Amino acid sequence: MNFSDLGLIEPILKAVKDQGYTQPTPIQEQSIPILLKKRDLLGCAQTGTGKTAAFTIPILQHLNAEVDFNQRKKIRALIITPTRELALQINENIIAYSKYTKLNSTVIFGGVKQTKQVNSLKQGVDILVATPGRLLDLIGQGFISLKDIKYFVLDEADQMLDMGFIHDIKKVLEKLPQQRQSLFFSATMAPPIVELSQKILNNSERVTIKPEQTTAEKVEQSVYMVSKDDKVGLLSFLIKSKKAESTLVFSRTKHGANKVVQKLAKFDIPADAIHGNKSQPARVKALENFKAGNIKVLVATDIAARGIDIDKLSLVVNFDLPNIPETYVHRIGRTGRAKASGEAISFCSAEERSYLRDIQKLIRQDIPLITEQPYHDTSPEEAPPKQGGGGNRGRQGGGNKSARPNNKKKFYRKRD
Repeated sequence: MNFSDLGLIEPILKAVKDQGYTQPTPIQEQSIPILLKKRDLLGCAQTGTGKTAAFTIPILQHLNAEVDFNQRKKIRALIITPTRELALQINENIIAYSKYTKLNSTVIFGGVKQTKQVNSLKQGVDILVATPGRLLDLIGQGFISLKDIKYFVLDEADQMLDMGFIHDIKKVLEKLPQQRQSLFFSATMAPPIVELSQKILNNSERVTIKPEQTTAEKVEQSVYMVSKDDKVGLLSFLIKSKKAESTLVFSRTKHGANKVVQKLAKFDIPADAIHGNKSQPARVKALENFKAGNIKVLVATDIAARGIDIDKLSLVVNFDLPNIPETYVHRIGRTGRAKASGEAISFCSAEERSYLRDIQKLIRQDIPLITEQPYHDTSPEEAPPKQGGGGNRGRQGGGNKSARPNNKKKFYRKRD
């Protein structure tokens, strides 16, 4: 199927073609026809699946047909997302997809002065992309009215709950018109997420893109056994030997991200970090420098990385393995997007091996082990495994330190 088969209008098709899109991704192919019929949608999909285009393109098509461009613009569509970076990225996509229409959008988020954002709102916008806190703040000040909203999107709902935005979301819902089309996207569907979706959606259809479908075979995956103390040395070795144009490194903590940047500097590798403790201008500057190629290494925490959308990202490195398996899928989805190939490398210390097993169980494949490297660690794990197996989902800190399997070769054998 091509985009031209989805019933899109010519201005949007032309803009999509400018972006280099020819065939829709699975979530786009399944969601766009549903949304063009103005049905509510519950979408379960990870970062890197193309869901931003899946929900913005139908909204643009509806608004283009409905808006009277001779009248003052009113906010007709609202997209709420948990982080500033993701809000900025969604708005960039809207600008790209709407370039041949008269529709416009703006983005609002906290951490910066509101003057510029308020001035943009005063000029009138069709689509508003917002983080919850700043949205409620400007509503309270009288700069935003939601009474004309016809299209509402809640993106990354699982992250919304993780970041404590549930009460803000409920306050926003109280201000929305009952008659609207609602779209709800989440990477996971835990009971609290399902409960929230039921408060937002009405007679919705569901589209699910399973994690194993998005851990694309085009992403070359590998794992390196390495002690915690040797991780920076190994990272430096790989960055220099692979000569990647752009490397995104994932750290489990904000403090850890800063330490990686500081230690890489000792290896003469310029890098920057992006996380919640950094000011918004510093985060924007770091991301812009990375996109422009001024720095080739960006170290990020998972939440701060939401919204980082970089064409042809060469390499993703899991400096710390995530303790939630689905997060691994989100991370490696940063590379190998669309038709591009990519590489994802994971560092695994002795106490992280239980995380690795959970990840391999989720994606239903064994990640190839690379032993020919200068920091290969063969030390045993620190504690025996718990009887009956089980994972570590949602557990914080060091995690379950399970023992090394009796048959190491069997642990890494490829599945039939």
